[in-house]
Amino acid sequence: MFTASPALPGDQALRRSSDRHPPHAPRPLLRLLAIPVLLWCAHGAAQAQGRVQAWITTGDQTQLLARGADAKFGPGAKAATIIEVDPSQRYQEMVGFGAAITDASAWLIQNRLNPQQRGALMNELFGKAPGANFSFTRLTIGASDFSRQHYSFDDMPPGQTDPTLAHFSIEPNRADVLPVTKAALAINPKLRVMASPWSAPGWMKSTDSLIQGTLKPEAYAPFAAYLSRYVGAYEQEGVPIYALTLQNEPHFEPKDYPGMRVEPAQRAALIGGHLGPLLAKEHPQTRILDWDHNWDEPGSPAAVLQDPVASKYVNGVAWHCYGGDVRVQAALHDRWPDKDTYFTECSGGKWAPVWSDNLNHFARTLVIGATRGWAKGVLLWNLALDENDGPHLGGCKDCRGVVTIDSRDGKVTRNEEYYALAHASRFVRQGARRIASTSGYGDLDTVAFRNADDGSVALLVVNSAKTPRSFDVRLAPGRRSFSYTLPAASVATFTWQP
Repeated sequence: MFTASPALPGDQALRRSSDRHPPHAPRPLLRLLAIPVLLWCAHGAAQAQGRVQAWITTGDQTQLLARGADAKFGPGAKAATIIEVDPSQRYQEMVGFGAAITDASAWLIQNRLNPQQRGALMNELFGKAPGANFSFTRLTIGASDFSRQHYSFDDMPPGQTDPTLAHFSIEPNRADVLPVTKAALAINPKLRVMASPWSAPGWMKSTDSLIQGTLKPEAYAPFAAYLSRYVGAYEQEGVPIYALTLQNEPHFEPKDYPGMRVEPAQRAALIGGHLGPLLAKEHPQTRILDWDHNWDEPGSPAAVLQDPVASKYVNGVAWHCYGGDVRVQAALHDRWPDKDTYFTECSGGKWAPVWSDNLNHFARTLVIGATRGWAKGVLLWNLALDENDGPHLGGCKDCRGVVTIDSRDGKVTRNEEYYALAHASRFVRQGARRIASTSGYGDLDTVAFRNADDGSVALLVVNSAKTPRSFDVRLAPGRRSFSYTLPAASVATFTWQP
């Protein structure tokens, strides 16, 4: 039996957030949906017989979340490689998997799909199996680089201020972000929505602009009120905000789209002296997550958690993938085990053109690496982009969405990120617990979960080798096991009833 260790794939798909992120040929939506629907009907019968179902995506795209051959538990393991799964060892409770409903994503879904196309895609993304069952998403509080214009919810002419937020309005979101988010919630009422600002309103900042700069000390209280007003406004629209981060990527000041530098001492002062007490009073159900930036600076969130006042209000830490090593999540969690962990942004793009490598990277590093590093939720960046990697205004010019929507005819292409996420999101339901599984042996990486509603187990296995790999899965504490051979460069999800 091999021992557990974190997966460490290469960093080909990593790129700095200012320059993040080739779809395969689109297929007719109905044809793609029909096969999973038929296959899923066999789910109950196979489970009732004590069989193990296998769902496989191969790097050569000959199988895309397709039913593989079933396996069956037997009396003992025989293979040299044994993956042991132990449901009695439980870890974090899962919030879910998904991607950000950016301005660009919402605009495309709302304006470049007809009602039938829109309904089909939204049900596929947020609906239960055979849908992807996304249960976690992220909104931008104001504009990001993936917006068609730069804005905040309280813009003022240069030189003017609005400390009482008399001009605050979420009107810029009413045409697309709100309708798409509400539609997602209607399909999956358990959907958890987090939100992050890319910048405070310009009049609150040292640059008097959404671009670059930092928050003025006199704007701490107005900015906290601005964020609380946002939560309240969205709640009134029927969109509860599960969690907030104070600032997206607070150590990065992009030159051509909204951003803001907020050092650890500033974040601690803002959270401890303003946002924390205000949310506790006005919106106690909304969590505060610190950092929302890369793995390469774990000392920054650590400094905030070391602040005795701010730490009382910080529920957890959010991470991005564009620098550093996923293992820092577990290291920080070991120091503050009472704080939750979330992974909140990563994107693929044309800088990494090999489909199989991208599938491998996102499945190993984020779906497996981040959750083994205590992430309760895993989010990728844009839910949808068009055939030209947009729309965007500044920032990344070659990012890829989880799906690509052709703005000319509404055809949808499901990218490698879609399959990496769906291998978890379809089978790991909200409230599931991560359970123990051995991982990190050669080219095999794993993570396992047990669903709370029916006790079913989902085991994800990535084979990053260029050849097939055979292994046994042994269920502890007994000695029942099943054998399987996974194709080269592939991802599989195995499901069974205990």
